[in-house]
Amino acid sequence: MSIRNLPEDKKLIEVPRFQLLVDAITDYAIYMLDIDGRVISWNAGAQKFKGYLSQEIIGQHFSRFHTAEDQKAGVPVRALQIADTEGRYENEGWRVRKDGSCFWASVIIDAIRENGQLVGFAQITRDITDRKKAEEALRLSEQQFRMLVQGVTDYAIYMLDKDGYVSNWNAGAQRIKGYRQEEVIGTHFSRFYTQEDQNSGVPQRALLTARTEGRFEQESWRVRKDGSQFRAHVVIDPIYNAFYEFVGYAKITRDITEKYEAAIALKKTEQALQHAQKMETIGKLTGGIAHDFNNLLQIISGNLQLLSAEIVGNPHAQRRVNNALAGVRRGAKLASYLLSFGRRQALDPKVVNIGRFVIDMEDMLQRSLGETIEVETILADDLWNTFVDVAQVENALLNLAVNARDAMDSVGKLTIEIGNAVLDENYARTHAEVDAGDYVMLAVSDVGSGMPPEVVAQAFEPFFSTKAEGKGTGLGLSMVYGFVKQSGGHVNIYSELGYGTTIKLYLPRSTEQEGRLAIQTAEKIVGGTETILVAEDDEQVRTTAIEILSDLGYKVLHAGDAESALAIIGTGVKIDLLFTDVVMPGALRSPELAHQARERLPDLAVLFTSGYTQNAIVHGGRLDAGVELLSKPYSREALARKVRSVIANCKQHKASNPL
Repeated sequence: MSIRNLPEDKKLIEVPRFQLLVDAITDYAIYMLDIDGRVISWNAGAQKFKGYLSQEIIGQHFSRFHTAEDQKAGVPVRALQIADTEGRYENEGWRVRKDGSCFWASVIIDAIRENGQLVGFAQITRDITDRKKAEEALRLSEQQFRMLVQGVTDYAIYMLDKDGYVSNWNAGAQRIKGYRQEEVIGTHFSRFYTQEDQNSGVPQRALLTARTEGRFEQESWRVRKDGSQFRAHVVIDPIYNAFYEFVGYAKITRDITEKYEAAIALKKTEQALQHAQKMETIGKLTGGIAHDFNNLLQIISGNLQLLSAEIVGNPHAQRRVNNALAGVRRGAKLASYLLSFGRRQALDPKVVNIGRFVIDMEDMLQRSLGETIEVETILADDLWNTFVDVAQVENALLNLAVNARDAMDSVGKLTIEIGNAVLDENYARTHAEVDAGDYVMLAVSDVGSGMPPEVVAQAFEPFFSTKAEGKGTGLGLSMVYGFVKQSGGHVNIYSELGYGTTIKLYLPRSTEQEGRLAIQTAEKIVGGTETILVAEDDEQVRTTAIEILSDLGYKVLHAGDAESALAIIGTGVKIDLLFTDVVMPGALRSPELAHQARERLPDLAVLFTSGYTQNAIVHGGRLDAGVELLSKPYSREALARKVRSVIANCKQHKASNPL
């Protein structure tokens, strides 16, 4: 029941009570306006946040509470017109206090009518500045968040509805996935998955996992608009509103292709490094074994050759000696393979165009492989030169060809390809032992049975072989590997079961002009009468060398170490040639022995011998300049020729350089 319908005695009681209620309210400004908008009542709430006392404001027009801009725009007049015509005006806006400060107000103006006639307006104003600030802060925060999300280009950040359809799209999503916003919003997110993943239901399982477990995270392949694939790190989180109602998903995708590929490259590099370290360790072991083995072979060989001179006229004994010497030669070949793998052999490299002499080898290869093997040689135009030991290249090619023949069971096609190759930084990063640069590639391919990965991983290890017992030593490929590595090159195997194998040798390019290859001619074995000082720590090897040289007519002095040899030289005795082992015990090393000996005897010729060089006189894979070496085991004939050659070269050098 309204107050106007109360009995008169009740009105006298209720009106003062209602006025007391209104006056007591301090959080709302509640006051009356006449039909022209002048204030006719004023409560405590109005005084509190507008600042006017009732006697200051009653009779004043309410437009004074509006900003100058609103007054100029006629906002107060329109507010009363709307309240009059529509019965109510409601709005939010800036209002002005007595002190000139502004506050954000929620305003309601109701028209008051008496018997249908407008008699004034009731206005309720609330100060909602704090709420406005909070809303504005929230709006700015949301705007900044949208700007942040849109500004992110390294992450695809977007939302999905409850069924997985894209509902918004940031710049990072466009950059990574290639779709513009208008192309993708409203489409299902499964379009970003590979066809295989779509067929197996991966997108649906991802949403189910996110919904049931609270998060889905995965690394896998995704598809761009152009069809290309990238490695993605994906996170999907369910989204709930303020009432904890599920409304969709938040999805963040990051392109980690570079990181993924770098991790794979690192793993390959680590594997290559482990393999290289393993091969280096085996190489040191085999080199040491070969050194001792060659000394033993030298003792056996030397004594057999000395014995051979004592059994002339006894054909049975001579045949046995010859058989034993053949065994020594086979042992020496095995030892040379071990030295090659261990990178301990003394190479004699020259600047050559390997294509030329490989072509010259075709007839020899064909004879070695048999008529059932078809040999094709492919030679690139403008082939670069390389700096290698030609004899070792020939040995390597023959070994690879024989292995290829065996892999094809002596029937098939063998292809030899020679060309220029550039191994770039990317290749070098995944092959720790390779230096980026220019190379000459020599590739040998067969159409045989191929090798599984575990066999490929061991193929270059000495004594590893898949051939039947007695069919091979397992040293052929290890020799090839060691020779190429010692030459500063690289070896790689490409093999597939059932399709064949290709082994590629990469030899460093040389920009120098090709030199002339010396043609070896047989020389008559002669001795001499010069004095030779033999420095050798192994007594049996030393004894054998002394007897062979004595038998050739030379006067021989001997020493068991470098210090003793230098002492003999210091006596002033005439010595024409120093024949010294490279590796001997003691503080004085053989190269330094040779240096000091030549200081005292300028006309002295020096010949080194060794089972392996241990980098004493070999650097960069080749003999130091001016160094003469006779590798163990050597024959009587080889020693005789080498001694005459070294003495002759020394005399010729002195004649050309008398000072």
